[in-house]
Amino acid sequence: METLEKETQKTILGNLEQDMAYLNRVLDVDKNFDVIYRLVNLGGKNACMYLIDGFCKDEMMQKILQYFMDITPDEMPSDMHGLSKQFTPYVEVEIEDKFDTIIHFLLSGMFVLLVDGFDKALLIDSRTYPARSVEEPEKDKVLRGSKDGFVETIVFNTALIRRRIRSTDLHMELLTAGKSSRTDIVVCYMKGRVDEKFLEEVKRKIQNITVDALTMNQESLAECLYQRKWYNPFPKFKYTERPDAAAAQVLEGNIVILVDNSPSAMILPTTIFDVMEEADDYYFPPITGTYLRMTRFLIGVLTYLLTPTFLLLMNNPQWIPESFSFIMLKEEVNIPLIWQFLLLELAIDGLKLAAVNTPNMLSTPLSVLAALVMGEFAVESGWFSSEVMLYMAFVAIANYTQANYELGYALKFLRVLNLILTQLFGLWGYIGAIVLAVLGICCNRTVAHSSYIYPLIPFDWKNLKNRLIRRRLPGAFKGKNQ
Repeated sequence: METLEKETQKTILGNLEQDMAYLNRVLDVDKNFDVIYRLVNLGGKNACMYLIDGFCKDEMMQKILQYFMDITPDEMPSDMHGLSKQFTPYVEVEIEDKFDTIIHFLLSGMFVLLVDGFDKALLIDSRTYPARSVEEPEKDKVLRGSKDGFVETIVFNTALIRRRIRSTDLHMELLTAGKSSRTDIVVCYMKGRVDEKFLEEVKRKIQNITVDALTMNQESLAECLYQRKWYNPFPKFKYTERPDAAAAQVLEGNIVILVDNSPSAMILPTTIFDVMEEADDYYFPPITGTYLRMTRFLIGVLTYLLTPTFLLLMNNPQWIPESFSFIMLKEEVNIPLIWQFLLLELAIDGLKLAAVNTPNMLSTPLSVLAALVMGEFAVESGWFSSEVMLYMAFVAIANYTQANYELGYALKFLRVLNLILTQLFGLWGYIGAIVLAVLGICCNRTVAHSSYIYPLIPFDWKNLKNRLIRRRLPGAFKGKNQ
Protein backbone atom coordinates (compact mmCIF):
# COMPACT_ATOMS: atom_id res chain seq x y z
CA MET A 1 0.00 0.00 0.00
CA GLU A 2 2.79 2.45 0.85
CA THR A 3 4.51 1.67 -2.49
CA LEU A 4 1.31 2.38 -4.39
CA GLU A 5 0.77 5.68 -2.56
CA LYS A 6 4.29 6.79 -3.44
CA GLU A 7 3.80 5.77 -7.07
CA THR A 8 0.60 7.78 -7.42
CA GLN A 9 2.63 10.95 -6.84
CA LYS A 10 4.16 10.51 -10.33
CA THR A 11 3.32 12.89 -13.13
CA ILE A 12 2.47 12.19 -16.76
CA LEU A 13 5.57 11.58 -18.88
CA GLY A 14 4.02 12.32 -22.26
CA ASN A 15 4.81 8.81 -23.49
CA LEU A 16 1.44 7.18 -24.11
CA GLU A 17 2.67 3.60 -23.76
CA GLN A 18 4.34 4.22 -20.40
CA ASP A 19 1.46 6.30 -19.07
CA MET A 20 -1.07 3.65 -20.14
CA ALA A 21 1.01 0.85 -18.62
CA TYR A 22 1.08 2.65 -15.28
CA LEU A 23 -2.67 3.41 -15.25
CA ASN A 24 -3.57 -0.12 -16.38
CA ARG A 25 -1.49 -1.56 -13.55
CA VAL A 26 -2.88 0.74 -10.87
CA LEU A 27 -6.50 0.41 -12.01
CA ASP A 28 -6.10 -3.34 -12.73
CA VAL A 29 -8.19 -2.97 -15.89
CA ASP A 30 -7.96 -6.67 -16.74
CA LYS A 31 -9.98 -7.57 -13.63
CA ASN A 32 -12.21 -4.52 -13.16
CA PHE A 33 -14.86 -4.90 -15.86
CA ASP A 34 -16.33 -1.44 -15.25
CA VAL A 35 -13.03 0.39 -15.92
CA ILE A 36 -13.13 1.03 -19.66
CA TYR A 37 -10.25 2.24 -21.81
CA ARG A 38 -10.09 2.62 -25.56
CA LEU A 39 -7.34 3.56 -28.01
CA VAL A 40 -8.26 6.22 -30.59
CA ASN A 41 -6.54 8.49 -33.09
CA LEU A 42 -6.81 12.26 -32.71
CA GLY A 43 -5.33 14.46 -35.39
CA GLY A 44 -2.73 11.87 -36.34
CA LYS A 45 -1.73 11.18 -32.71
CA ASN A 46 -2.42 8.07 -30.69
CA ALA A 47 -4.67 8.68 -27.68
CA CYS A 48 -6.39 6.67 -24.98
CA MET A 49 -9.55 7.43 -23.06
CA TYR A 50 -10.51 6.07 -19.65
CA LEU A 51 -13.93 6.09 -17.98
CA ILE A 52 -16.00 4.22 -15.39
CA ASP A 53 -18.98 2.43 -16.89
CA GLY A 54 -22.23 3.76 -15.45
CA PHE A 55 -20.86 7.15 -14.43
CA CYS A 56 -20.46 8.90 -17.80
CA LYS A 57 -23.23 10.16 -20.04
CA ASP A 58 -22.91 7.86 -23.05
CA GLU A 59 -24.55 10.14 -25.60
CA MET A 60 -22.50 13.16 -24.52
CA MET A 61 -19.21 11.23 -24.63
CA GLN A 62 -20.06 9.84 -28.05
CA LYS A 63 -20.55 13.34 -29.44
CA ILE A 64 -17.33 14.66 -27.87
CA LEU A 65 -15.33 11.67 -29.11
CA GLN A 66 -16.73 12.09 -32.61
CA TYR A 67 -15.70 15.75 -32.54
CA PHE A 68 -12.17 14.77 -31.44
CA MET A 69 -11.79 12.17 -34.19
CA ASP A 70 -12.70 14.73 -36.87
CA ILE A 71 -9.61 16.80 -36.01
CA THR A 72 -7.11 16.75 -38.89
CA PRO A 73 -3.34 16.54 -38.34
CA ASP A 74 -2.98 20.15 -39.53
CA GLU A 75 -5.46 21.35 -36.91
CA MET A 76 -4.03 19.32 -34.03
CA PRO A 77 -2.66 21.62 -31.28
CA SER A 78 0.80 21.11 -29.85
CA ASP A 79 -0.28 20.65 -26.21
CA MET A 80 -3.25 19.67 -24.10
CA HIS A 81 -4.02 23.26 -23.17
CA GLY A 82 -4.68 24.09 -26.80
CA LEU A 83 -6.79 20.96 -27.25
CA SER A 84 -8.97 21.88 -24.26
CA LYS A 85 -9.43 25.48 -25.42
CA GLN A 86 -9.95 24.97 -29.15
CA PHE A 87 -11.40 21.51 -29.71
CA THR A 88 -13.31 20.50 -26.59
CA PRO A 89 -17.01 21.43 -26.97
CA TYR A 90 -17.87 21.10 -23.31
CA VAL A 91 -18.08 23.37 -20.26
CA GLU A 92 -16.59 21.45 -17.32
CA VAL A 93 -13.05 20.70 -18.52
CA GLU A 94 -9.74 20.54 -16.62
CA ILE A 95 -6.15 19.58 -17.42
CA GLU A 96 -3.97 17.74 -14.90
CA ASP A 97 -0.52 16.14 -14.83
CA LYS A 98 -0.49 14.36 -11.44
CA PHE A 99 -1.56 10.75 -11.50
CA ASP A 100 -3.05 10.72 -7.98
CA THR A 101 -5.42 13.55 -8.92
CA ILE A 102 -6.24 11.95 -12.26
CA ILE A 103 -7.06 8.61 -10.62
CA HIS A 104 -9.19 10.31 -7.97
CA PHE A 105 -11.28 12.13 -10.59
CA LEU A 106 -11.50 9.05 -12.80
CA LEU A 107 -12.86 6.94 -9.94
CA SER A 108 -15.30 9.77 -9.19
CA GLY A 109 -16.73 9.33 -12.70
CA MET A 110 -14.88 11.85 -14.87
CA PHE A 111 -13.71 11.10 -18.42
CA VAL A 112 -9.88 11.03 -18.83
CA LEU A 113 -8.06 11.49 -22.14
CA LEU A 114 -4.32 10.90 -22.66
CA VAL A 115 -2.60 11.94 -25.90
CA ASP A 116 0.84 10.76 -27.00
CA GLY A 117 3.38 13.56 -26.64
CA PHE A 118 1.20 15.62 -24.27
CA ASP A 119 2.44 15.91 -20.68
CA LYS A 120 -1.04 16.57 -19.27
CA ALA A 121 -4.35 14.71 -19.23
CA LEU A 122 -7.73 16.11 -20.23
CA LEU A 123 -10.50 15.66 -17.64
CA ILE A 124 -14.12 16.09 -18.75
CA ASP A 125 -16.78 16.16 -16.05
CA SER A 126 -19.61 14.40 -17.88
CA ARG A 127 -20.49 12.17 -14.95
CA THR A 128 -23.98 11.28 -13.91
CA TYR A 129 -24.76 9.29 -10.78
CA PRO A 130 -27.65 6.89 -10.24
CA ALA A 131 -30.10 8.92 -8.17
CA ARG A 132 -33.71 8.94 -7.11
CA SER A 133 -35.96 11.87 -7.93
CA VAL A 134 -36.24 14.92 -5.69
CA GLU A 135 -39.30 14.40 -3.52
CA GLU A 136 -40.63 15.26 -0.07
CA PRO A 137 -38.66 13.47 2.65
CA GLU A 138 -40.51 10.90 4.73
CA LYS A 139 -39.10 12.20 8.00
CA ASP A 140 -39.40 16.00 7.70
CA LYS A 141 -42.89 16.38 6.29
CA VAL A 142 -44.77 19.65 6.68
CA LEU A 143 -48.39 20.67 6.29
CA ARG A 144 -47.36 23.64 4.18
CA GLY A 145 -44.22 24.64 2.33
CA SER A 146 -42.08 23.09 -0.37
CA LYS A 147 -42.24 19.36 -1.05
CA ASP A 148 -38.69 18.81 -2.27
CA GLY A 149 -35.97 17.10 -0.28
CA PHE A 150 -32.30 16.21 -0.39
CA VAL A 151 -31.16 13.10 -2.26
CA GLU A 152 -27.97 11.02 -2.21
CA THR A 153 -26.25 13.04 -4.96
CA ILE A 154 -24.29 15.96 -3.53
CA VAL A 155 -24.49 18.14 -6.67
CA PHE A 156 -28.29 17.99 -6.61
CA ASN A 157 -28.28 19.00 -2.94
CA THR A 158 -26.03 22.02 -3.47
CA ALA A 159 -28.28 23.10 -6.35
CA LEU A 160 -31.36 22.94 -4.11
CA ILE A 161 -29.70 25.32 -1.63
CA ARG A 162 -28.28 27.57 -4.36
CA ARG A 163 -31.76 27.86 -5.85
CA ARG A 164 -32.99 29.44 -2.62
CA ILE A 165 -30.01 31.71 -1.92
CA ARG A 166 -28.99 33.69 -4.99
CA SER A 167 -26.19 35.58 -3.37
CA THR A 168 -22.49 35.87 -4.10
CA ASP A 169 -21.90 35.56 -0.35
CA LEU A 170 -23.03 31.94 -0.42
CA HIS A 171 -19.90 29.78 -0.48
CA MET A 172 -19.70 26.03 -1.01
CA GLU A 173 -16.24 24.56 -0.46
CA LEU A 174 -15.52 21.01 -1.58
CA LEU A 175 -13.38 18.84 0.70
CA THR A 176 -12.67 15.11 0.84
CA ALA A 177 -12.23 12.66 3.71
CA GLY A 178 -11.39 8.98 3.95
CA LYS A 179 -8.17 7.39 2.78
CA SER A 180 -9.93 4.80 0.63
CA SER A 181 -13.40 6.26 0.11
CA ARG A 182 -12.34 9.87 -0.53
CA THR A 183 -15.88 10.94 0.26
CA ASP A 184 -16.89 14.35 -1.08
CA ILE A 185 -17.91 16.83 1.63
CA VAL A 186 -19.32 20.29 0.92
CA VAL A 187 -19.17 23.04 3.55
CA CYS A 188 -21.89 25.66 2.94
CA TYR A 189 -21.86 29.07 4.63
CA MET A 190 -22.59 32.76 4.09
CA LYS A 191 -19.53 34.95 3.96
CA GLY A 192 -19.84 37.83 6.41
CA ARG A 193 -22.41 36.03 8.59
CA VAL A 194 -20.58 32.88 9.62
CA ASP A 195 -18.15 32.72 12.54
CA GLU A 196 -14.87 32.69 10.59
CA LYS A 197 -12.86 31.22 13.45
CA PHE A 198 -15.28 28.33 13.89
CA LEU A 199 -15.42 27.82 10.11
CA GLU A 200 -11.65 27.43 9.88
CA GLU A 201 -11.74 24.99 12.80
CA VAL A 202 -14.36 22.84 11.06
CA LYS A 203 -12.46 22.80 7.75
CA ARG A 204 -9.20 21.98 9.52
CA LYS A 205 -10.79 19.06 11.32
CA ILE A 206 -12.26 17.69 8.09
CA GLN A 207 -8.92 17.99 6.30
CA ASN A 208 -7.13 16.23 9.16
CA ILE A 209 -9.47 13.23 9.30
CA THR A 210 -7.30 10.11 9.05
CA VAL A 211 -9.96 7.37 8.87
CA ASP A 212 -9.89 4.87 6.01
CA ALA A 213 -13.50 5.57 5.04
CA LEU A 214 -16.62 7.27 6.34
CA THR A 215 -18.33 3.91 6.73
CA MET A 216 -21.34 5.36 8.56
CA ASN A 217 -21.42 8.47 6.40
CA GLN A 218 -22.56 11.53 8.39
CA GLU A 219 -22.32 9.80 11.75
CA SER A 220 -18.67 8.91 11.06
CA LEU A 221 -18.01 12.55 10.14
CA ALA A 222 -19.81 13.78 13.27
CA GLU A 223 -17.70 11.52 15.49
CA CYS A 224 -14.54 12.81 13.83
CA LEU A 225 -15.59 16.46 14.21
CA TYR A 226 -16.60 16.21 17.85
CA GLN A 227 -15.32 13.73 20.42
CA ARG A 228 -18.44 13.75 22.55
CA LYS A 229 -18.77 12.45 26.09
CA TRP A 230 -20.63 9.17 25.86
CA TYR A 231 -22.68 9.82 28.99
CA ASN A 232 -24.29 13.02 27.64
CA PRO A 233 -26.97 11.89 25.14
CA PHE A 234 -28.13 15.30 23.92
CA PRO A 235 -27.51 15.87 20.19
CA LYS A 236 -24.68 18.15 19.08
CA PHE A 237 -25.75 18.20 15.43
CA LYS A 238 -29.07 18.88 13.80
CA TYR A 239 -29.97 16.91 10.68
CA THR A 240 -32.53 17.92 8.09
CA GLU A 241 -33.64 16.53 4.76
CA ARG A 242 -35.33 19.80 3.80
CA PRO A 243 -33.45 22.27 1.55
CA ASP A 244 -35.55 25.18 2.83
CA ALA A 245 -34.57 24.48 6.44
CA ALA A 246 -30.89 24.13 5.47
CA ALA A 247 -31.00 27.39 3.49
CA ALA A 248 -32.59 29.20 6.45
CA GLN A 249 -29.82 27.99 8.76
CA VAL A 250 -27.15 29.17 6.30
CA LEU A 251 -28.76 32.61 6.19
CA GLU A 252 -28.70 32.72 10.00
CA GLY A 253 -24.92 32.29 9.97
CA ASN A 254 -24.71 28.58 10.69
CA ILE A 255 -22.63 26.04 8.78
CA VAL A 256 -24.32 23.34 6.72
CA ILE A 257 -22.31 20.25 5.79
CA LEU A 258 -23.40 18.01 2.91
CA VAL A 259 -21.89 14.55 2.54
CA ASP A 260 -22.06 12.60 -0.69
CA ASN A 261 -24.38 9.56 -0.59
CA SER A 262 -26.36 11.08 2.29
CA PRO A 263 -29.86 12.57 1.81
CA SER A 264 -29.62 14.95 4.76
CA ALA A 265 -27.62 17.99 5.83
CA MET A 266 -25.70 18.52 9.06
CA ILE A 267 -26.24 21.87 10.76
CA LEU A 268 -23.77 23.24 13.27
CA PRO A 269 -23.43 24.69 15.81
CA THR A 270 -26.66 23.46 17.36
CA THR A 271 -28.33 24.40 20.65
CA ILE A 272 -31.27 22.75 22.39
CA PHE A 273 -33.57 25.42 20.93
CA ASP A 274 -32.33 24.68 17.38
CA VAL A 275 -33.05 20.99 17.84
CA MET A 276 -36.64 21.60 18.90
CA GLU A 277 -37.52 23.92 16.01
CA GLU A 278 -39.44 22.61 13.00
CA ALA A 279 -40.28 23.99 9.58
CA ASP A 280 -44.02 24.10 10.37
CA ASP A 281 -43.29 26.81 12.95
CA TYR A 282 -42.53 29.18 10.07
CA TYR A 283 -45.06 28.02 7.47
CA PHE A 284 -47.98 29.14 9.66
CA PRO A 285 -48.91 32.62 10.97
CA PRO A 286 -46.96 33.80 14.05
CA ILE A 287 -49.68 32.95 16.57
CA THR A 288 -50.09 29.42 15.18
CA GLY A 289 -46.35 28.90 14.91
CA THR A 290 -45.91 30.04 18.52
CA TYR A 291 -48.63 27.65 19.69
CA LEU A 292 -47.01 24.70 17.87
CA ARG A 293 -43.60 25.55 19.31
CA MET A 294 -44.81 25.94 22.89
CA THR A 295 -46.85 22.74 22.58
CA ARG A 296 -43.72 20.89 21.47
CA PHE A 297 -41.78 22.22 24.48
CA LEU A 298 -44.58 21.30 26.90
CA ILE A 299 -45.03 17.78 25.51
CA GLY A 300 -41.27 17.25 25.65
CA VAL A 301 -41.32 18.03 29.38
CA LEU A 302 -44.37 15.81 29.91
CA THR A 303 -42.77 12.81 28.20
CA TYR A 304 -39.92 13.08 30.68
CA LEU A 305 -41.93 13.68 33.87
CA LEU A 306 -45.19 11.77 33.37
CA THR A 307 -44.23 8.19 34.24
CA PRO A 308 -41.72 9.02 37.04
CA THR A 309 -44.32 11.30 38.66
CA PHE A 310 -46.98 8.59 38.47
CA LEU A 311 -44.56 6.06 39.98
CA LEU A 312 -43.71 8.48 42.82
CA LEU A 313 -47.40 9.08 43.63
CA MET A 314 -48.25 5.37 43.53
CA ASN A 315 -45.42 4.68 45.98
CA ASN A 316 -46.71 7.48 48.20
CA PRO A 317 -50.54 7.47 47.82
CA GLN A 318 -50.95 9.73 50.86
CA TRP A 319 -49.65 12.64 48.77
CA ILE A 320 -52.50 12.38 46.26
CA PRO A 321 -55.23 15.04 46.79
CA GLU A 322 -58.80 13.82 47.15
CA SER A 323 -59.81 15.44 43.87
CA PHE A 324 -57.18 13.35 42.04
CA SER A 325 -57.97 10.03 43.67
CA PHE A 326 -59.16 8.71 40.29
CA ILE A 327 -55.53 8.24 39.19
CA MET A 328 -55.09 5.43 41.73
CA LEU A 329 -54.68 1.91 40.41
CA LYS A 330 -58.02 0.13 40.12
CA GLU A 331 -56.82 -3.47 39.96
CA GLU A 332 -54.36 -5.56 41.88
CA VAL A 333 -50.73 -5.18 40.82
CA ASN A 334 -49.02 -8.50 40.06
CA ILE A 335 -45.70 -7.04 38.90
CA PRO A 336 -44.11 -3.98 40.57
CA LEU A 337 -44.77 -0.77 38.68
CA ILE A 338 -41.08 -0.06 38.11
CA TRP A 339 -40.69 -3.34 36.22
CA GLN A 340 -43.83 -2.68 34.20
CA PHE A 341 -42.48 0.69 33.09
CA LEU A 342 -39.02 -0.68 32.25
CA LEU A 343 -40.44 -3.63 30.32
CA LEU A 344 -42.71 -1.36 28.30
CA GLU A 345 -39.85 1.05 27.57
CA LEU A 346 -37.97 -1.91 26.11
CA ALA A 347 -41.04 -3.31 24.33
CA ILE A 348 -41.76 0.02 22.60
CA ASP A 349 -38.27 0.13 21.13
CA GLY A 350 -38.70 -3.49 20.05
CA LEU A 351 -41.90 -2.56 18.22
CA LYS A 352 -40.12 0.35 16.52
CA LEU A 353 -37.36 -1.94 15.28
CA ALA A 354 -39.94 -4.48 14.11
CA ALA A 355 -41.88 -1.78 12.24
CA VAL A 356 -38.72 -0.66 10.40
CA ASN A 357 -37.93 -4.20 9.24
CA THR A 358 -41.49 -5.34 8.51
CA PRO A 359 -42.36 -5.69 4.79
CA ASN A 360 -45.07 -3.27 3.68
CA MET A 361 -47.50 -6.05 2.77
CA LEU A 362 -47.36 -7.40 6.33
CA SER A 363 -47.32 -4.11 8.25
CA THR A 364 -51.11 -3.81 8.66
CA PRO A 365 -51.89 -7.32 10.00
CA LEU A 366 -48.84 -7.31 12.26
CA SER A 367 -49.79 -3.87 13.61
CA VAL A 368 -53.26 -5.17 14.52
CA LEU A 369 -51.75 -8.25 16.15
CA ALA A 370 -49.26 -6.17 18.15
CA ALA A 371 -52.01 -3.78 19.27
CA LEU A 372 -54.14 -6.65 20.55
CA VAL A 373 -51.30 -8.46 22.30
CA MET A 374 -49.73 -5.33 23.82
CA GLY A 375 -53.09 -3.79 24.63
CA GLU A 376 -56.12 -5.72 25.79
CA PHE A 377 -54.49 -9.14 26.32
CA ALA A 378 -51.49 -7.67 28.18
CA VAL A 379 -53.83 -6.03 30.70
CA GLU A 380 -56.21 -8.97 31.04
CA SER A 381 -53.34 -11.39 31.60
CA GLY A 382 -52.21 -9.37 34.62
CA TRP A 383 -48.77 -8.48 33.30
CA PHE A 384 -49.49 -4.76 33.03
CA SER A 385 -51.93 -2.33 34.60
CA SER A 386 -54.26 -0.36 32.35
CA GLU A 387 -53.00 2.96 33.80
CA VAL A 388 -49.40 2.02 33.04
CA MET A 389 -50.36 1.09 29.47
CA LEU A 390 -52.19 4.41 29.08
CA TYR A 391 -49.27 6.56 30.25
CA MET A 392 -46.69 4.61 28.25
CA ALA A 393 -48.87 4.88 25.14
CA PHE A 394 -48.92 8.66 25.57
CA VAL A 395 -45.14 8.74 26.02
CA ALA A 396 -44.56 6.54 22.96
CA ILE A 397 -46.75 8.68 20.71
CA ALA A 398 -45.63 12.01 22.19
CA ASN A 399 -41.99 11.18 21.43
CA TYR A 400 -42.78 11.70 17.75
CA THR A 401 -43.57 15.37 18.36
CA GLN A 402 -39.78 15.76 18.36
CA ALA A 403 -38.42 15.57 14.83
CA ASN A 404 -34.95 14.87 16.19
CA TYR A 405 -34.48 11.17 17.02
CA GLU A 406 -31.41 11.84 19.18
CA LEU A 407 -33.38 14.24 21.40
CA GLY A 408 -36.19 11.69 21.76
CA TYR A 409 -33.76 9.03 22.95
CA ALA A 410 -32.00 11.52 25.24
CA LEU A 411 -35.33 12.16 26.98
CA LYS A 412 -35.94 8.40 27.10
CA PHE A 413 -32.61 7.68 28.82
CA LEU A 414 -33.23 10.43 31.36
CA ARG A 415 -36.77 9.16 31.97
CA VAL A 416 -35.52 5.61 32.64
CA LEU A 417 -32.88 7.00 35.01
CA ASN A 418 -35.56 9.01 36.81
CA LEU A 419 -37.76 5.90 37.16
CA ILE A 420 -34.92 3.90 38.72
CA LEU A 421 -33.84 6.66 41.12
CA THR A 422 -37.45 7.35 42.13
CA GLN A 423 -38.00 3.67 42.94
CA LEU A 424 -34.77 3.44 44.94
CA PHE A 425 -34.76 6.77 46.82
CA GLY A 426 -38.31 8.06 46.63
CA LEU A 427 -38.78 11.84 46.50
CA TRP A 428 -35.06 12.56 46.81
CA GLY A 429 -34.32 10.26 43.91
CA TYR A 430 -37.02 12.00 41.84
CA ILE A 431 -35.57 15.44 42.60
CA GLY A 432 -32.01 14.24 42.07
CA ALA A 433 -32.86 12.82 38.63
CA ILE A 434 -34.39 16.15 37.59
CA VAL A 435 -31.30 17.99 38.82
CA LEU A 436 -29.06 15.62 36.82
CA ALA A 437 -31.19 16.23 33.73
CA VAL A 438 -30.97 20.01 34.12
CA LEU A 439 -27.21 19.82 34.68
CA GLY A 440 -26.83 17.56 31.64
CA ILE A 441 -28.42 20.26 29.51
CA CYS A 442 -26.90 23.34 31.14
CA CYS A 443 -23.34 22.00 31.38
CA ASN A 444 -23.40 20.82 27.78
CA ARG A 445 -21.47 22.68 25.10
CA THR A 446 -22.04 23.01 21.36
CA VAL A 447 -19.51 22.01 18.73
CA ALA A 448 -18.47 25.68 18.63
CA HIS A 449 -17.70 25.53 22.39
CA SER A 450 -20.59 27.87 23.21
CA SER A 451 -23.49 27.42 25.64
CA TYR A 452 -25.92 24.64 24.72
CA ILE A 453 -28.89 26.64 26.07
CA TYR A 454 -28.08 30.06 24.62
CA PRO A 455 -29.83 32.56 24.76
CA LEU A 456 -30.90 31.38 28.23
CA ILE A 457 -27.28 31.18 29.45
CA PRO A 458 -25.76 33.69 28.82
CA PHE A 459 -29.07 35.49 29.06
CA ASP A 460 -30.19 37.39 25.97
CA TRP A 461 -33.82 38.44 26.26
CA LYS A 462 -34.20 39.57 22.65
CA ASN A 463 -32.98 36.28 21.20
CA LEU A 464 -34.83 34.28 23.83
CA LYS A 465 -38.12 35.85 22.74
CA ASN A 466 -37.37 34.87 19.16
CA ARG A 467 -36.69 31.30 20.27
CA LEU A 468 -39.87 30.95 22.29
CA ILE A 469 -42.25 33.11 20.25
CA ARG A 470 -42.70 32.83 16.50
CA ARG A 471 -42.40 36.45 15.45
CA ARG A 472 -43.06 37.78 11.98
CA LEU A 473 -40.17 38.22 9.60
CA PRO A 474 -37.92 41.23 10.26
CA GLY A 475 -38.13 43.87 7.59
CA ALA A 476 -41.71 42.99 6.67
CA PHE A 477 -43.70 45.77 5.01
CA LYS A 478 -45.19 48.22 7.49
CA GLY A 479 -47.98 50.21 5.94
CA LYS A 480 -50.98 52.15 7.10
CA ASN A 481 -53.16 49.05 7.05
CA GLN A 482 -50.89 47.11 9.40
